Amino acid sequence: MSFQTSALLLSWVAIVLLALVVAGLVRQVHALGQAAAGGGGPRPSPLGLAPGSPAPAFDRLGPGLLLFLDVDCGVCADVLEAAGSLGRPVHAIFAGPAPDTPGVTVLAHEQDGLFAAYAVPATPFAVVVDAGGRVRTAEPVGSPDALRDLEAAR
Repeated sequence: MSFQTSALLLSWVAIVLLALVVAGLVRQVHALGQAAAGGGGPRPSPLGLAPGSPAPAFDRLGPGLLLFLDVDCGVCADVLEAAGSLGRPVHAIFAGPAPDTPGVTVLAHEQDGLFAAYAVPATPFAVVVDAGGRVRTAEPVGSPDALRDLEAAR
């Protein structure tokens, strides 16, 4: 078998494998679309705690905005900076070590503590806790604008 024949055969094998991968991805997208439209199938799990549920560690934190952040997260610093201008108490909760942040309550090394208690899937993640100790909203905030939108919806 010549080199050209081997290369052609290998190319066809790669094309068939690629077609199988694309077919699998199309099937997954279709299943997600059906679930989002309410057409049955597996529903994605909710992110964080449900609104109205009791806020864990409320006695320690009190009401305000809880921002779950990570030092290695690129947008987390921008979200934290934007949170300072919202006019409500802000608690920055870091999975590992935390930077010094003036004007903000900072909690470090909470990966197995508050991150788990609030069911935080990723950073940055915002939770608004009311004065009664209940979760008002819990959702990911991928930018300072998303944080401002969350505050405006309040």
